[in-house]
Amino acid sequence: MGHNIILIGMPGVGKSTLGVVLAKVLGYQFLDTDLLIQKQENRRLYQIIEQEGADGFKAIENCVNASITAENTVISTGGSVVYCEEAMKHLKSVGTVVYLKLSLEPLSRRLGNLKGRGVLLKEGQTLKDLYEERVPLYEKYADMVLDEEGKDLEASLQTILDQLVGNDKEEA
Repeated sequence: MGHNIILIGMPGVGKSTLGVVLAKVLGYQFLDTDLLIQKQENRRLYQIIEQEGADGFKAIENCVNASITAENTVISTGGSVVYCEEAMKHLKSVGTVVYLKLSLEPLSRRLGNLKGRGVLLKEGQTLKDLYEERVPLYEKYADMVLDEEGKDLEASLQTILDQLVGNDKEEA
């Protein structure tokens, strides 16, 4: 099975943006699981969440992510995939899970309107609540942590490449 790189982290942390560039540099395919869900469901994320509720969305997200067969692919996941144990086990088994880490303040600056982005928020839940709920899960599943604090896209890209190459050397 060819190697995959799976990017996890909060919405707005740059999983899709960094993922595309990373795939180009590595000569990999790129897969955005949110787009995969939208395509399969023929609905946008926010519509699925509105129509199926949070649990319904998670079930769909779990199913889609748990059935990904890919190789030499950078996979950008939805921020809520870490709630899906089956999906995470599967993703960990097919590649290296990289947690893109960023503190709350720059995240909220980047995010703006959460609803339009299809972010899974419970009634009355703030971004801070979400952050505190998810960070332990991201840390639990991560094979590698990329701290994005104060880094632009190029710097993040360089860091992740250095770490990945470092990982390969250890295995060789």
